[in-house]
Formats: sequence, C-alpha cells, structure tokens
Amino acid sequence: MVEKTVYLSVGSNLGDRAKNLRVAIDGLPHAGAAVKKVSSFYETEPVDLREQPWFLNCAVEAETHFDPMTLLRALREIETKMGSKKLVAKGPRLIDIDILLYGSETVHTPELQLPHPRMHLRRFVLVPLAEIAPEVMHPAMNLMIRQLLGRTPDHSAVRKLE
Repeated sequence: MVEKTVYLSVGSNLGDRAKNLRVAIDGLPHAGAAVKKVSSFYETEPVDLREQPWFLNCAVEAETHFDPMTLLRALREIETKMGSKKLVAKGPRLIDIDILLYGSETVHTPELQLPHPRMHLRRFVLVPLAEIAPEVMHPAMNLMIRQLLGRTPDHSAVRKLE
C-alpha cells in the first residue's frame, strides 16, 4: 500500500489539555500514522455547544499506509485508551482526533466523510492547519487551506499558545 499524506485535527477541553494533545500525538505512530509536522497549540472557543470549557487544538501532518477506515479505527482506539467518552455530541472531551484530509481522496460512508465535511466552517481547524499546510488543496472545494481560512464564516476566537 502506498503511503498517503493525511491531516488530522486534535483537540481537548478536559483535564491537562496540552498533555492530552501530546499523549495523543505520541500515540499516532502506534496507530500507523508517522508524524511529519505538528502545528502550534491554539486555545479555541467552543463553537457548536458553547457552554463548555475552551479547547486546545492543533493540526498534524502524518504519513500512513492504512486505508481511511483502518486509520479511523486506530485513531478511535487512541481516544478510547486515553479514556475519552463522547457523552454529548459536540460536547466536552478529553481527546478528539479527526481525519481532515486523506491525500486527495473523498470518502462518503455513514462512519467517515472525507474531506471532513465541516472543516471549512471551523477556525479551530483551519488556523492550525493553515500554519502547517497553507498551500494544500481541499480536493472537493478546489481551494487552498489558506483560502478556506480567509473565506470561513466562523469568527470564533483562536489564540496561539505562547
């Protein structure tokens, strides 16, 4: 199987958020994703469910030989091992790892949609992703990540951690 470049969004708003991000990123190679780049960490305002703690988010560029579904299952395993439970949709979470882009492939299954269907509407995804992959093309929208960031209707707060 050919190596694919994938982009992931990693977020946490419970416990030691920075440590949670680091533990998840450290687990990626064991999940078949060789880490190539990691963005800065950003403190981000909750978007959909606003009554919850702010998140820390980052973006990761990785290489994988896993197919998209195998990668998704491996990422879910990291979340489960870390003790993350998605009790409320869009609610607080110890760790959340989403596949944003899987090469230039598109996938539409009930379990997985690629590219991530809401990434262009989320500054907490686009700001970290634009830091490490500004020129990468969104395969469905035919725009670069930095262009998507410039056009997003989302104006939520996204602050780089120093």
